[in-house]
Amino acid sequence: MTKATKLLTALPPPQRQHLMTLAREVSFPEDTRVFEAGGRADRFWVIRSGSVSLDQQVTTHQRVTVASLSAGDLLGWSWLFPPYRWDFGAEAFSPVRAYEFEAQPVLKLCEEDPALGLSLVRIVAEILAHRLEMTRGKLMEQYAIKRRGAF
Repeated sequence: MTKATKLLTALPPPQRQHLMTLAREVSFPEDTRVFEAGGRADRFWVIRSGSVSLDQQVTTHQRVTVASLSAGDLLGWSWLFPPYRWDFGAEAFSPVRAYEFEAQPVLKLCEEDPALGLSLVRIVAEILAHRLEMTRGKLMEQYAIKRRGAF
C-alpha cells in the first residue's frame, strides 16, 4: 500500500498559504462524532494532532472502522462533489486539533485561482484513491472474519 498523501504538504507553498487564509483552528474531544454518513458536507478538516476513525454503517447496529486518520490527514472530501453528503461517519479516537475549512469560501477561492483549484482536486483524488484501497482492504478483512465465524 502506498503512503497516504498529506493535503497541506502536497500543495506548493504559495497555494498552501493562499488556502490557509481560510483556515480556522478547532478541536474535538475524544469520542466526539465529527459527522455522520448522509449528513450535509459543507466543510473539511486537516488534522493537526490526535486521530479520527472513519466508519461505515454495515447494519443498523454495527459500524466498521475503515480508516484511521492522524496528523496531516484530510478529514472529509464529500464537500467537493455533489450531492455534498458525507459518505462515511467520523469519530475522534483521541483529542483532536485540526484546521477547519468551510467549503463555500474554498470553492470560491478555487474559482479565483484555477491553479489552486486544479492542485486541490488532484490531491483530493489521490487521497480518495488511497482511501478506497484502504476501505476495500478493511471490508474484505471484515468479510473474511465473518466467513471464518460461519463454519
